Amino acid sequence: MRDKVEEVLSKVRPSLKADGGDVELVEVTEDGVVKVRLSGACKGCPMSAMTLKSGIEQAIKRELPEIKSVEEV
Repeated sequence: MRDKVEEVLSKVRPSLKADGGDVELVEVTEDGVVKVRLSGACKGCPMSAMTLKSGIEQAIKRELPEIKSVEEV
């Protein structure tokens, strides 16, 4: 599952990097929770919560419906 999540993140990563940010996969739990760490310009950005839920989480859930949520750690 971790490899599948990494594959999806590799698709959203270019748009994050275009704005000076990035995302790192920390963990995929057995109950379908993906834990990520935002870095660069994304870390501390007021829009990071929206990026996480509307961008990253939606992209992952679209391709991997078994994922329940994405959380920042």
